[in-house]
Amino acid sequence: MKAHGTNLPVDPKRISDTIKGLARITEPDRPYTRRAFTPLFLEGRAFLEQQFKSAGLETRIDAAGNLIGRRKGRRSGLGTIMLGSHSDTVPEGGRFDGIAGVATALEVAQALSDGDVRLDHDLEIVDFLAEEVSIFGVSCIGSRGMAGLIPDGWLSRTQGDLTLRQGIVEAGGDPSRLAGQKRSDIRAFLELHIEQGPVLETETCDIGVVNAIAGITRIEILVEGQADHAGTTPMGARRDALVAASRLVVAIEKLAIEYSRGEGHFTATVGEFSIEPNAANVVPSRARLLIDARAELRPDMDRFIREVSELAEWTAQATGIGVTPPKIISDNQPTPGDPLVLRLLDTACEATGASHRRMASGAGHDTAWMARITRSAMIFVACREGRSHTPDEWAETDDIALGAAVLLHAVIQLDAELQKPIQETV
Repeated sequence: MKAHGTNLPVDPKRISDTIKGLARITEPDRPYTRRAFTPLFLEGRAFLEQQFKSAGLETRIDAAGNLIGRRKGRRSGLGTIMLGSHSDTVPEGGRFDGIAGVATALEVAQALSDGDVRLDHDLEIVDFLAEEVSIFGVSCIGSRGMAGLIPDGWLSRTQGDLTLRQGIVEAGGDPSRLAGQKRSDIRAFLELHIEQGPVLETETCDIGVVNAIAGITRIEILVEGQADHAGTTPMGARRDALVAASRLVVAIEKLAIEYSRGEGHFTATVGEFSIEPNAANVVPSRARLLIDARAELRPDMDRFIREVSELAEWTAQATGIGVTPPKIISDNQPTPGDPLVLRLLDTACEATGASHRRMASGAGHDTAWMARITRSAMIFVACREGRSHTPDEWAETDDIALGAAVLLHAVIQLDAELQKPIQETV
């Protein structure tokens, strides 16, 4: 990437110090682990809260357990521009996933103060609670809560003796107020994130302007064969569920490769696979596949689901083994970026001298839930070899700082654009 660090209206060292400060708060034998709803996560939160206060922000924790720092605007009642991401990690995760977004959001607030720039809108910096899949088996708890979209029954989910309801309370939230939590004052939301893929590094491009977050659909298929003795049943007389399931896995990969060559981002992975009875001397009687499919364009997903159903039927006919019709376990729509925010991010890249490209996100993010209630978009910065969710995850400070400068410019432009008549902002 380009060496922009010395020419930017942001302080790379402050960004680095925030990232390093959180990195030190980890399980000693599992870097970098700071999972939501653990004492280490709360320690990280205390560190961030002090950072927010040192930057002159008024801090609070909302009903959903999100840490928020506020910088009051000049004009009361205009609403809020919000920036942020998350500070929790996956087990043995990285120093930058989510954390870079919180650190750059904080730096935008500090750079505005350094430049004596006061927005007309209120500015809020947020560390969302539990963006990663938590100990309760669910993710994006804080952003869903802010959007008023916590599903019925989630608060009663348990891990050991702890319920999610209690976990939110321990994080400083108030689940009894979640019903009225949905924010109506947020005028726009922006999130910086490492790409978690190799495109920007490969193309030597500074910034990815995320035009859409892929929808995620999970599809279950069950294959029902017949258990028999592995040593005595003739090969031609077997009803081996694993062999039939293997045909499906290969066909699904081939289908996904074809879709990935289309206009939009597309991936499909058989991420879970199990067989029964799973014994060396028994012909497998049953197999279960769980497909994780992700599409930028919803018509691609609809067509993929239909073709997977056809593959299941074809496999059953070709092998004589029972294959259940694919079952949709979960199905989330793609989230397009807001046109106005995307346009301003493009302009901000040009103003800061950052090379940029439009691209989709194959991973889920808090932005997808914030987009349900406000104009939202993301930018990506490069990470080394595209690696993420590993202790080897790495992003250069100068690359992150350039992203912070893009956010800073975009926020200042948003502050003006959001006050124009609606027809002028589309």
